[in-house]
Amino acid sequence: MVGLHKSPYHGFSVEFSEHRPYMQGDQLKDIDWKVYAKSDRYYIKQYEEETNLIAHIFLDVSKSMDFKNQGSITKLEYAKILAASLSYMLIQQQDSVGLGLFSDRLETYLPPKSSRIYLKNILTEINNVTSSNKTNTADCLSQVSEKIKRRGMVILISDFFDDIAKVLSALKKLHYKKNDVILFQILDPIEQSFAFDRSGVFVDLESGEEMTTQPLQIKASYREAFIEYLTKLKKECLSFGIEYNLINTNEPFDTALLSFIKRRSKLL
Repeated sequence: MVGLHKSPYHGFSVEFSEHRPYMQGDQLKDIDWKVYAKSDRYYIKQYEEETNLIAHIFLDVSKSMDFKNQGSITKLEYAKILAASLSYMLIQQQDSVGLGLFSDRLETYLPPKSSRIYLKNILTEINNVTSSNKTNTADCLSQVSEKIKRRGMVILISDFFDDIAKVLSALKKLHYKKNDVILFQILDPIEQSFAFDRSGVFVDLESGEEMTTQPLQIKASYREAFIEYLTKLKKECLSFGIEYNLINTNEPFDTALLSFIKRRSKLL
């Protein structure tokens, strides 16, 4: 499968990650002789900095991600599958992967590691995710920036329903630190189309605020404002070299992921 990146970041670290089979060209001094004595096979100790890339995946777990239209899955459920798949792919490439869960604060943070055993911890954390609290993406991104000590790949998965100016400002700071920033905006199709045909009560999932309205009366203005919002987010991201991906929850997951990988390979 095509990788998510091209240029490896090779180096040295004293933090042990896992063993890998000895290959021609490896230094004999790096062979773990204790393992050889037990298995009669040559294995090399692999360290964190021998991995190709340090990647951070940050997943929005705020209440707005719990939205779904009838018959579909929630944005959070879709995002969890995406986060798990990307984590698996990166670990398979011998990259280091970390995971952060955020709402109005950074709730959970697992620092990047490349061990396949560590992947189980990440997948367990993703599987156990439930939505909570309101959204404050900009503040969370500031906390994220503090966690990232070395440049690498930063993947953000969210609906990005927040103050767009503050979010963009925080994203630019991540980019200025030489990180490869990738956005996945996850939306339910009805959030774009506003295809409601009768009056009803609309409830804000985060604040609980309710509003009764006639959808047909506000549909045109809603869609105009929403398109303006999406256009601004995408345009600003691309102008700063931040990769933007819009995914609807009705899109088959494998199709969405393959499309991203193909686009990604063209950029490398």
